[in-house]
Amino acid sequence: MTHPIHQVLHRIGLAAKPSAVAVGNTWQAGAGEVLSVTSPINGETLATFHEATLGDVGLAVDTAQNAFLKWRQVPAPRRGEFVRLLGENLRQHKTDLAAIVSWEAGKITQEALGEVQEMIDICDFAVGLSRQLYGKTIASERPGHRLMEQWHPLGPVGIISAFNFPVAVWAWNAMLAFVCGDTVVWKPSEKTPLCAIACQQIVNNVVNEFPEAPDGISNLLIGRAGIGKALAEHHDLPLISATGSVPMGRAVGTTVASRLGRSLLELGGNNAMIVTESADLEMTVRSALFSAVGTCGQRCTSLRRLIVHQKVADELLESLKNAYRRLPIGNPLSEGTLVGPLVDQKSLDAMQDALSTAESQGGKIHFGNPIEKDVPAGGCYVHPAIVEMPGQTEIVQQETFAPILYVMRYRTLEEAIDMHNQVPQGLSSAIMTSDLQEAERFLSPVGSDCGIANVNVGPSGAEIGGAFGGEKETGGGRESGSDSWKAYMRRTTNTINYSSELPLAQGIKFDL
Repeated sequence: MTHPIHQVLHRIGLAAKPSAVAVGNTWQAGAGEVLSVTSPINGETLATFHEATLGDVGLAVDTAQNAFLKWRQVPAPRRGEFVRLLGENLRQHKTDLAAIVSWEAGKITQEALGEVQEMIDICDFAVGLSRQLYGKTIASERPGHRLMEQWHPLGPVGIISAFNFPVAVWAWNAMLAFVCGDTVVWKPSEKTPLCAIACQQIVNNVVNEFPEAPDGISNLLIGRAGIGKALAEHHDLPLISATGSVPMGRAVGTTVASRLGRSLLELGGNNAMIVTESADLEMTVRSALFSAVGTCGQRCTSLRRLIVHQKVADELLESLKNAYRRLPIGNPLSEGTLVGPLVDQKSLDAMQDALSTAESQGGKIHFGNPIEKDVPAGGCYVHPAIVEMPGQTEIVQQETFAPILYVMRYRTLEEAIDMHNQVPQGLSSAIMTSDLQEAERFLSPVGSDCGIANVNVGPSGAEIGGAFGGEKETGGGRESGSDSWKAYMRRTTNTINYSSELPLAQGIKFDL
């Protein structure tokens, strides 16, 4: 019996069964290993097809390069119109695309709808950006001269994305790339390929309506790590944007650097929230709850460390445990569910191993047990865990991609900030406080060392208007809003001499 997901793909515009390769508007069957796509909800098979091969990489990049030569000449506001139409198509298919996200990634319906809304929002942002790709006019030290900067399209962009945000991360990159005049080759997670196929088909639909959009503006390659490695090695991809684990990012970054290309890396996060003595504890519980258990702890911005002032720790901990006891855990498609499944058995095993290690390092574990009753058979369901730790031990400094919240106590704010910063990752952070000095200190140069630092709101989730990314092992990349668009363009500095003289800079004399 055909799964409803194929009906959804058909409504989006996919006429045939899913394929692993889209070179421009043409779908092609892969010739690689067989990929069986299963749902984390109940383990059922959603689709089966052959993966892309290394030969497909060269074809896709060549197609993207040829398309780039045309697309870069289209005026930026017209490129913005292309993205506006993409946004309209996403609005039209929002419910269907969210359903695919839930089936493939296990997200609850509201989170899946929110992820598609992020795609729509970045389209709107990019449309406005298409008329604001500003350079600078700079005062020249030479009379009769003017300096200026221009931003030009960069080239085909390789995008490597992860399973936990199977559509939004692609949109953050692709929409900015499109308005900047770039084309795209996308390698999604092999755990969520149908989400990528749906997105590619939506692009194909708009390309068919938009005469200036060249065939090959968007290309898709579904496969395992070898495809990503081949993209990172390819000299015709001046930028690789990769989202995923630290080991993956280290491999991609090293490979791209060896050919002197650019890499934009969004990697691990071991995010913390400092709760001060002056914090609103009711607000803290609500903020920490979503941040720690949303997406079953499978967000790069998930809250993993709670650093609490010793005077309020007992009260906060008891409130948190009461909230955790009431968590609706189960089928993410069911109304009222707040916590769906982990993506696979490997993730469940990693969580249980981390809890065992934490206990051996002095941790006191609350909850964290696998769930088998009143949940769909075949899925990996677990009760999110709270672990009281005596300090920031080795396991606490590691990111386990699962709903584990380590709770530690502190005496002074300096101690809390020091503990906060003593991990290898540097993505997102938060402080809960009613004290202005505490808030400002946390945001100052001696405060959080993360790329995202929040006050009275948790670390999980972000608005597309701000640049998203972090420091240290998080990779240093920035996606989405603010001036992130500059990563997708090349800058030229121009000198214009409108005089009849030829003075040199720095007062140099070079006359015969």
